[in-house]
Amino acid sequence: MCSAGIAPDAAPHAPAVPGPVLAAGRDADVFALDEERVLRRYRSGRSALGEVRLMAHARSHGFPVPEVYSAQGPDLEMERLHGPTLLQAMAADEVSIADGAAVLAELHTRLHTVPLPAVAGDGSARSGAAPASRLDQCLVHLDLHPANIILTEPHGPALVDWANATIGPAGLDVAMTSVIIAEVAVDAGGAYSRAARALLVSFLALAGVDPRPHLDIAAQRRAHNTTLVPGERELVPLAQELVEHYADIAFDSPASGTRP
Repeated sequence: MCSAGIAPDAAPHAPAVPGPVLAAGRDADVFALDEERVLRRYRSGRSALGEVRLMAHARSHGFPVPEVYSAQGPDLEMERLHGPTLLQAMAADEVSIADGAAVLAELHTRLHTVPLPAVAGDGSARSGAAPASRLDQCLVHLDLHPANIILTEPHGPALVDWANATIGPAGLDVAMTSVIIAEVAVDAGGAYSRAARALLVSFLALAGVDPRPHLDIAAQRRAHNTTLVPGERELVPLAQELVEHYADIAFDSPASGTRP
């Protein structure tokens, strides 16, 4: 078992029948155990221990993330969050595009100011050398988009799906979010392409971190994501171009400014 201390136990709690499916993601399923707990299970069997370490660390510093009760292999038993995703709330016109962009930007800022953990998500010890800037090396999620944000009453907007979380530059995190949003914006046949374009513009104006130095890496990571369905991978180069265009406006205009 693995709890906040992230120490595996020889006899973990693993329910024989997880329960009804609450959500089916691209690489994992979420099962309802009861009103307070869910079980998230990777279909591939990959270990979830690395993300648990970083989730527990972020939570210990006040970042809104579900509490993990136990972890074993591909299974995470954790707090059940009640509420719509930010994506659902914006689609239902319950949250405006401007407010949605503000939620995204605030979560980035909060996450990137969490003190660095002594141990990285993969269990390796960090060198302890001070980075040139707190934004050069910080806690990054790398999948921070509206479908991974749940609007809860006790926590406010809470961030889920920490599979890609690691230590890295804040600009890469902002670039990943921007590319994911831009993919929807460049999909000419998509129902939400115009809204996604507006969300991208608003997010870049609020993010305060220039994604352009990290756009190539972000686009490469996205293009090599094995969970993309046919047609999505072809959108990545167009998405990268759109992010660069709007980032030029956001960060090169006289009124623009970035966080130090």
